Amino acid sequence: MIYCTYYIQSSIQYLFIWSVQEFSVLQSKYTSVRKVKVYVFSFMTLRICWLMLQIYDIFQLLPSKIQVGVFSATMPPEALEITRKFMNKPVRILVKRDELTLEGIKQFYVNVEKEEWKLETLCDLYETLAITQSVIFVNTRRKVDWLTDKMRSNDHTVSATHGDMDQNTRDIIMREFRSGSSRVLITTDLLARGIDVQQVSLVINYDLPTQPENYLHRIGRSGRFGRKGVAINFVTLDDSRMLSDIQKFYNVTVEELPSNVADLL
Repeated sequence: MIYCTYYIQSSIQYLFIWSVQEFSVLQSKYTSVRKVKVYVFSFMTLRICWLMLQIYDIFQLLPSKIQVGVFSATMPPEALEITRKFMNKPVRILVKRDELTLEGIKQFYVNVEKEEWKLETLCDLYETLAITQSVIFVNTRRKVDWLTDKMRSNDHTVSATHGDMDQNTRDIIMREFRSGSSRVLITTDLLARGIDVQQVSLVINYDLPTQPENYLHRIGRSGRFGRKGVAINFVTLDDSRMLSDIQKFYNVTVEELPSNVADLL
């Protein structure tokens, strides 16, 4: 989904709005929504709007007779619960968990045991592997900033993006990453669904996701457009349960990282 900051003509038929700007765009005097027939949410848009308590305000602006669609590669229970609050007897088309495919992405874990040993492990990986482009996921914005500083202090060139940055800054960072001038991107789950870069061959879960559903979106950043990809998960003693949950959720086996991982990239 793209964001919209331009003058909106009344004759426009399709409008794509980045979720953070959604309500302000719909309120704009340049936007007429009286003849809107279909309104489509991605799950990430839905989640952000809900967290910002905007969803009821959005529907106050839309016509009463409108078709609403919600689409997502995964549909966790929280999403279904949200849809019950504003959708009228929706038709649900849900893919079974065992049909969610991770085909083409080799998945491994590294038993780092302790949180404080992750950074050294990450630096060792980047000194060993020849990587075209990669994405590193952590669970908090603060950790994005912390890890970015640590990697740079260890002479690794990295970029970082998260929800606290303004839209213009995020756009510049993503443009540099897509062009290849930046080869390593550190980010959070918020942007897991919006990174679509063909050259990404490796995803590292520095932190395992807090929900199994997010695992698919994260590692799916590699292996795009039919290419092969590799996902490496850092696992502490406290993460063993989550790794087990992920394997059960997707019916996959995540093996320990082999010594010849360089041959897989």
